[in-house]
Amino acid sequence: MNVAPLEALARIAKRQGVPLIIDNTFASPVLCRPIEWGANAVIHSTTKYISGNGNVIGGAIVDGGNFDWSAYPDKFPGIAKPDPAYHNIVFAEKFGSSALYAKLHMAMVRDLGGCQSPFDAYLLHLSLGTLPLRMERHSSNALAIAQFLEGHPSVEWVRYPGLSSHPQNDMAKVYLKDGCGGMIAFSVKGGIEAGKKFIEALDLIGHMANLGDSRTIVIHPASTTHSQLTRQQREAAGIGEGLIRLSVGLEDSDDIIADLSAALSSASV
Repeated sequence: MNVAPLEALARIAKRQGVPLIIDNTFASPVLCRPIEWGANAVIHSTTKYISGNGNVIGGAIVDGGNFDWSAYPDKFPGIAKPDPAYHNIVFAEKFGSSALYAKLHMAMVRDLGGCQSPFDAYLLHLSLGTLPLRMERHSSNALAIAQFLEGHPSVEWVRYPGLSSHPQNDMAKVYLKDGCGGMIAFSVKGGIEAGKKFIEALDLIGHMANLGDSRTIVIHPASTTHSQLTRQQREAAGIGEGLIRLSVGLEDSDDIIADLSAALSSASV
C-alpha cells in the first residue's frame, strides 16, 4: 500500500527513453489521473472499482499520446518499424501520438482477442455513472476503518495512505488529494492461525479474492492465495503470516467496524 512518486518516475522514464505505464486500478480515474503527472499510459482492471459490482471481467488501456515512439525504433520495433503482419505500416509514422492506441486496436485485439461483449460493455457504462460517488464513499469509509484498526490492540500494523502514520502520506496529499480509495492492508497479531480465525469469524464482510466491490471483502493471503508457498517464500514476497487485505465497500462504516471488531476479538482468543 505505497504511493508511487509519479513525477519522479516520469522523469526517470523520460531519461531512459521508455514509456511510464501506471496501473491505476486502486485509485480509479476519479482519485488519480497519472497522465496529468507525466505517465504515458494507464491501465485499469475494470473488474474492480470501475465495475464496482463484481459482475464483469475486463480491462482498459488509456494511451496518453505523449510518448515519441519514433525516437526509439530499436526499442519498440512493433510500433516504430514496419509491421509485416499489418501491411508494413509503421504505426508511429502513420498515427503519430495515437500510435499505441492504433497498435493495440488494429493488431493486438485482432491477434489476441480482448474485445468485450456488448452486454459487459453496457454494464461498465452503467457503473461509470456512479463511480465518483462510490469512490468518495469508499475513501471516507476506508479512512474511518483504518483509524479504528490503527488503535486496536489485536492489530500489529496498518497501511493506508490516508493515515498520517503512512510513510507516503505527504505524497498521498498530492496525488490522492480527493481520497485514498478503499484498499487497506493490516496484520493481525498471532500469525497465520489468528488470520484464519479472523476470517472465519466475519459475518457481514465477504471472504473472496476480488476487490473494488460495493461490498466489503477481505482475504488472508497466507492461508489462501499464497498458501502453496513456504513461510520463507511468503516473507521474501512481503506476505506476512497475519497480513489481511481489506477492500472497504459502501456499507455503513459503523457496521463494517462492528464486524471487524467482533472478528478481531475472536482471533485474539
